[in-house]
Amino acid sequence: MKLLITGSSGYVGGFIAADAKRNGDEIIHLSRTTPATGQWISFDLSRPTPKLPFADALIHCAFDHIEWHYRGGEGDDAKGFLVRNLEGSLNLFKAAKAAGVPKVILLSSRAVYDGYPASTRLVETLPLNPTTLYGQMKWELEKSLKSLGLIDISFRATGVYGQSIPGGPHKWADLFARFEQGKAIEPRAGTELHGEDLAAASRLALTLPATQIAGKAFNLSDIMVDRHELLTRYAKHKGIDWPLPKAVSNVAKVEMDCTNFKKLGWTPRAWKGLESFIQSF
Repeated sequence: MKLLITGSSGYVGGFIAADAKRNGDEIIHLSRTTPATGQWISFDLSRPTPKLPFADALIHCAFDHIEWHYRGGEGDDAKGFLVRNLEGSLNLFKAAKAAGVPKVILLSSRAVYDGYPASTRLVETLPLNPTTLYGQMKWELEKSLKSLGLIDISFRATGVYGQSIPGGPHKWADLFARFEQGKAIEPRAGTELHGEDLAAASRLALTLPATQIAGKAFNLSDIMVDRHELLTRYAKHKGIDWPLPKAVSNVAKVEMDCTNFKKLGWTPRAWKGLESFIQSF
């Protein structure tokens, strides 16, 4: 397949690009930095959208934000954040349609549900209720994409962990470093998904009939990770004997219901994936 991938030089987009390369796809990178291999078109959400070539699909991972900040990624520039991400993405979708690209996959977010209490069963049919600019932006993008008449699919993904390349960046790098230095770690827990499982979902969406995916949004999540559990496993692997953060005793079971996409054949790696990631260090 011939794929247009935005944000392929970024953390999440790197998983999508790595998967495409493994599968022998023709990749056209749309990013701010030149990739080591593959075709490249300079792309920045804050600049005019370039003319796009035809491709079998566009996978939109690019997101203009403060590095490693998603909710709160606007910093002190809320207006600019919305303009860059909303207008830049909408112009991208229109350029893809003009180029005859039939299918668009949008990386949305669990943040579109943030206004619901923790005990709510998060299913795709809930009215969306974002409480942050990040969630609002993703909601608006889902709506704008649906309005263009393409074969569109939105993935409401939770936190992504892992490394798209061995030794590459990952979300817990600073956490692991602080733990190894014996620094105090704040208790926290959250839903997580390995980046390769996100890439596998995108791969599956590329092969499914349009009747099963067009115009739909799907939840993508896997496990609830408590820092206590995460660092217990990391400490055992590394032979570290530092105090661990307390377990979050009142964590509600807020994993998103991912039944709908699992029914189409998606199977995330669960705890075996997390353990394999830890063992890679």
